[in-house]
Amino acid sequence: MDKVPYVLQQHLQQLGQQFSERLRQELPQLGQQAGQLLQADEAERERLLLLLRDQLHRLAGSAGTFGFAQLGQQARELEQQAERCLERLQRQQQGLRDFIGALQALGEQPAVANVAQVPAEHARKQPRSEDGSRHIYILEGEVTVGENMRQTLNNFGYRAEHFNSIAGLDAALQQRLPDALIIDAKLPGEACCGLDYANQLRARLEEPLPLLVLTDQQDDFATQLQAVRAGAMGLFSKPVDIPQLESRLERCFSQQSGEPYRVLIADDDQDLASRYSLVLRDAGMLVEVLRDPAQIFTHLRDFNPEVVLLDVNMPDCTGPELAQIIRCNDDWLRIPIIYLSAETDFGKQMSALIKAGDDFVSKPISDNALVATVFSRAQRARLLSDALARDSLTGLLKHADIKEQVAIELERALRSGDRASVAMLDIDHFKRVNDEHGHAAGDNVIRALANLLRQRLRRIDSLGRYGGEEFLAVLPDCTPQQARVIVDEIRERFAELRFIADGGEFSCTLSAGIAGTDVDSDAEQLRERADKALYAAKHSGRNQVQVASREEHRG
Repeated sequence: MDKVPYVLQQHLQQLGQQFSERLRQELPQLGQQAGQLLQADEAERERLLLLLRDQLHRLAGSAGTFGFAQLGQQARELEQQAERCLERLQRQQQGLRDFIGALQALGEQPAVANVAQVPAEHARKQPRSEDGSRHIYILEGEVTVGENMRQTLNNFGYRAEHFNSIAGLDAALQQRLPDALIIDAKLPGEACCGLDYANQLRARLEEPLPLLVLTDQQDDFATQLQAVRAGAMGLFSKPVDIPQLESRLERCFSQQSGEPYRVLIADDDQDLASRYSLVLRDAGMLVEVLRDPAQIFTHLRDFNPEVVLLDVNMPDCTGPELAQIIRCNDDWLRIPIIYLSAETDFGKQMSALIKAGDDFVSKPISDNALVATVFSRAQRARLLSDALARDSLTGLLKHADIKEQVAIELERALRSGDRASVAMLDIDHFKRVNDEHGHAAGDNVIRALANLLRQRLRRIDSLGRYGGEEFLAVLPDCTPQQARVIVDEIRERFAELRFIADGGEFSCTLSAGIAGTDVDSDAEQLRERADKALYAAKHSGRNQVQVASREEHRG
């Protein structure tokens, strides 16, 4: 078991000390407030009971997290007792005396933590070391199938190697581990089938590799079950749809080395919120704490969280109420909402979930359980968001989303005074590719260009599939002249690719038009200027890059 990092240990101890100090102040105050119940009239007594119940609820939720398990259990029992007192129409003096005595005794006991909870180990995502492109090993007994897959994946920007025997793959694995494996499920002529070999390999490796399986019987449940048990992250029937297979590869890699998950926490117990934030940040996540529920949309818009953690019982605005406010806006329907609460009543939990939540976790929650719960929800949310926002063939932004990026970047450029460029790219004579080589070959060409763009452009650039064979790129902090050099290099590289169809090879070229924010224009005009420059490149003979002129815009 991994040891807790020293710095994290210090921070957790500091939070625990702050919580202990808080207890030394709050517990006697609870006893004092309880002592006022007997002298209070009915209305004041009800107000005090409500106040005490809410304070005990927070204490029941937070004490266990900071290691005060027995205190947390006592607070939960007293909270339930306060609830019963509130529900009684005729409050009995003896019941109140018992409640008061228990609260006063609670205030007199020393606050000593019985267990110091610290996270043992987190499911931290470690980025895989890269030397540029990803290495893919293919184990496929049919030479033609394996070589076709190797060349196509190389066109897509990978370093793919094909092996037609287990012995050949084993020898390569001794020299270098790939970033992913593609294995045929059957492997005729070998001593064991591909899935048996994948199982053996998984047992040998310290860390499992992303595995995709090729099969002649994808609908066979036994094969699917065996593939999953071997660690397969994708199962593809022959003849293989290589763009679809490559899309799954990209998804595997993005899960391994993607941006940190973003988590928004809303809890009126600031000590508890600080602890949750510390634990999640140590697990590699980005965290913001919402102090004022009225600022929820500012946080949603600026931080764009992938998970929201809400305490159920908060003053002024409860967790379910805040969740309903979030759900009223269609822009935030995809965000999973997790309730964190000391509420143990199943009916109330279901009521909160039905209104707007996705999950309910009872306090106290261990640090490891918190990380696992948030991580799993964030991972699923990102996969769903990407699936909805991105083109299924290329993995790039869809038409509407890339258009929005043009407007966002133009606004940023105008505000900061920086330069930005927009590039429109189109594959030359693409209809001829589909007519002569088929739509599967056309898909390979589109996917190859999409990957080439993704690899050659920067992380800050935005890429989208604007139409069938047309792409749009938004390049911040980039003049049209700089953009032309970049896009022209991509044009040359694309023309060098060789595609396989019907046993033969063919190549393609592209044309591009570029417009910059160095002249006054709105987002629509910026796209139109890039489109006109693209048309000029087509009209001038194709396989070239044109830049929109200033005079053209003024004219």
